[in-house]
Amino acid sequence: MKSRGESLIRFKKFQADEKRRQVAQIEMMIADFERMAAELDQQIEIEQQKTGISDVAHFAYSTFAKAAMTRRDNLLASAQDMKDKLEAAQDELAEAVEELKRVELLDQREQTREGVEQAKAEQAAYDEIGRLRHMRS
Repeated sequence: MKSRGESLIRFKKFQADEKRRQVAQIEMMIADFERMAAELDQQIEIEQQKTGISDVAHFAYSTFAKAAMTRRDNLLASAQDMKDKLEAAQDELAEAVEELKRVELLDQREQTREGVEQAKAEQAAYDEIGRLRHMRS
């Protein structure tokens, strides 16, 4: 039968793994947003070179470039929001790992204490056997 400590450790490991997955997922989203923003930057630059107009205030500035800038800015804002979420997720992960370590340490101490108690009980049984043998002789 599994001890309560083993079940708790398994649960804490699951929680820590889930936090790791969340951190990895957020990091991937940030990288995707930044990659897409960089691609839009390239498209904007190509459009500006094609039209020969790089002044956003110019009356003939490309509507495609304006729209791409808006999308790029939205992606960068989303990436920044995700960075804030990433920081919170990393804090939660650190707390989950710390809690896992604490539970593992407590379980290890409990197992050590149980081992010492078992050794004492076995020694007492051997002492009793020795005492009984000694009384017979």
